Amino acid sequence: MKVVYYPSGEGEAERGVSAGAGTGAEPSFVAEVARRGTVVTIGAFDGVHIGHRSLIDRARATAHEIGALSAVVTFDRHPASVVRPDSAPLLLTNLDYKLSLLEAAGVDLVLVLHFDARRAAEPAADFVAEVLVGYLHARAVVVGHDFHFGRNREGDVPLLQRVGARMGFDVTGIRLVRSGAPGETVAEGPEWELPAVSSTRIRRLVAEGDVSGAAALLGRWHRLAGVVGHGDKRGRELGFPTANLEVSREMQICGDGVYAGWYLRPDGTRHQTAVSVGRQPTFYSERAFSLVEAHLLDFQGDLYDEVGTVDLVARLRGQEKFGSVEALIDQMVSDVAHTRRALAGVGRR
Repeated sequence: MKVVYYPSGEGEAERGVSAGAGTGAEPSFVAEVARRGTVVTIGAFDGVHIGHRSLIDRARATAHEIGALSAVVTFDRHPASVVRPDSAPLLLTNLDYKLSLLEAAGVDLVLVLHFDARRAAEPAADFVAEVLVGYLHARAVVVGHDFHFGRNREGDVPLLQRVGARMGFDVTGIRLVRSGAPGETVAEGPEWELPAVSSTRIRRLVAEGDVSGAAALLGRWHRLAGVVGHGDKRGRELGFPTANLEVSREMQICGDGVYAGWYLRPDGTRHQTAVSVGRQPTFYSERAFSLVEAHLLDFQGDLYDEVGTVDLVARLRGQEKFGSVEALIDQMVSDVAHTRRALAGVGRR
């Protein structure tokens, strides 16, 4: 998969472009895009959930049929962080993880647009002319039927169809994927009455601690990642050392509680882990934010300063305040046993 940051070189430090990722496309690839054209789908793609992958699969199938490249247009930050920063959503995936998921989906090209106030104020027709036609040589565009873009969300499927008829590309607006999630209360009825799969809905499930429901809509376990920092070492003192993940405040963590999951190390190994998300109420009367602490089962070693990744499989219980350290330790022993049972037979997802 080729990743191109557009405009090339603009705002690299601010965007946090990964070392070696590159910002532009070599002339041979630009020539291939111009020669073959692309089938494009557009969006924030936060989470790259099963609804997003339905769009991507349709774009890839169309590209295969006409001999074009499949392309995703996405953004270096969530557009809401620019358009309405006070109410911008927390993220299910950071940019690097999103790109890895798009690559796994089989996309040929991802164009990462630098999103700023100028881009937010851009007329929809100008975006089409500059990006879809001018850069990507679009032969077809595949989007959700309710897709909006451009200044004041003025762009939609009918606008794309009008401009496409004039500029030479086809437009397909497909219905949103609808699905129930395990444990989620939805009205009974035919499939079309089920709620649409959306990043907003998945964020709510994660915030409520329903990681199983979120996984059903993501098509994989919800993932948290961060550098392992030096905490207060209280877990080690209790006999349950933990890796304290410094998860970005921009990310959607799950509701306070204890979870069973898999801890993934940079060397590719993975370990069963009991994960505590919370504010340590047994020891502190208040904390400004929740901590993510992972106790790796049957592991001894130094994890400090490495990037730790946790895939959350099941919620075991809510956060509790214990009357004594001994009661907390007894519960932690139970949590470890429950983690082993929850992960028995659970493979990668």
